[in-house]
Amino acid sequence: MKKINLTRVLVFSIHSWLGLITGIFLLLLGISGSGLVFLKEIDESVHAELLTVKPTGKPLPLDSFYLKIARSHPKIKGIAWLNPAAAPDRAYEFRLYQNDGKISTYDLGMVSMNPYTGKVLREGNLKDFNTGFMHWLIQFHWSFQLGLPGLLMATVFAITMLISIITGLIIYRKYIWKVLTFRVGIKWKNQSTIASGLHRVVGVWALAFNLVIFFTGFWMNMFAFDPAYWQKQTSPCPANVLAKQPLEGLLQKAFEKMPDLIPLSVYMPTQPGSDFKVSGTLKDQHPLFQGGNSVSFDAGNGQLTATKKFSEKSLWAKTETSFFPLHTGNFGGIPVKILYVLIGLLPGLLSITGFMLWWRKIK
Repeated sequence: MKKINLTRVLVFSIHSWLGLITGIFLLLLGISGSGLVFLKEIDESVHAELLTVKPTGKPLPLDSFYLKIARSHPKIKGIAWLNPAAAPDRAYEFRLYQNDGKISTYDLGMVSMNPYTGKVLREGNLKDFNTGFMHWLIQFHWSFQLGLPGLLMATVFAITMLISIITGLIIYRKYIWKVLTFRVGIKWKNQSTIASGLHRVVGVWALAFNLVIFFTGFWMNMFAFDPAYWQKQTSPCPANVLAKQPLEGLLQKAFEKMPDLIPLSVYMPTQPGSDFKVSGTLKDQHPLFQGGNSVSFDAGNGQLTATKKFSEKSLWAKTETSFFPLHTGNFGGIPVKILYVLIGLLPGLLSITGFMLWWRKIK
């Protein structure tokens, strides 16, 4: 009996202290993550006038945008075209992968351009607000705007949340079925009973969602623990080495190799050793597995380097393909996104109610 009590005390202590130490950060991750579920909708609504263009004939070739960005940013790691399937009246969005050699900054930038004139509509880094609050929020959610240390912090907090979920599962194991069958509810008698009831009920109902969200977040950011990655970030990008092959031609060749590909991103290299890559989904493929297809070419000689299809991947590779959609909620329509917004706020609520329970115990 004594051993059981000691184990219970240890589990409860781990659960409590992890919540207290990481609570405020989990609250920030939950709020920012919920806001990012509607990133595209909010950004296009707030900047509707800026990002809406008038179609005037045929869009410029991809090389026009590539050369313009590469010349105005002469030392970057690469460029990603984020909306190659954009509507005719939408601006093109490009992500810039930069590196200033400082681990204190995470060097993501973006450029929005008119597809028909090549005019730059907005430009800046995600560490400031030149490209809008929502894009600043992307980098905040990823790294708290603290560079690589912030990225590492966010990854560690994902681990602490997973441990909190496991310890909470042990603590409330006798209540799980009762909560799910509505035999245990919330007593609205006073602040203490409300906090206790909310912590128990919300924790149980959000259990599966939190496991998915924080595990996928941890898995996608595991590179934060790689010393080699940190070492690379201390070396500023050298001068760009531009592709020798016409990128518009490589894009067309990608569609010839995979005719049913619906492109979701196009990566354009500006440094040796990286390929031109078109990634996306296939017709009639479930949105949960939308990132599992790609065609890559050597930007120097134009040779095909890889063709990957979701159907040909291993079981684990297929599972990994679903991690980003599962983490962001972009695999469903508006109802799924609304659900993600609401449930995404629950870790913050658990942090608040957990603090209230701890404070009650201290008093």
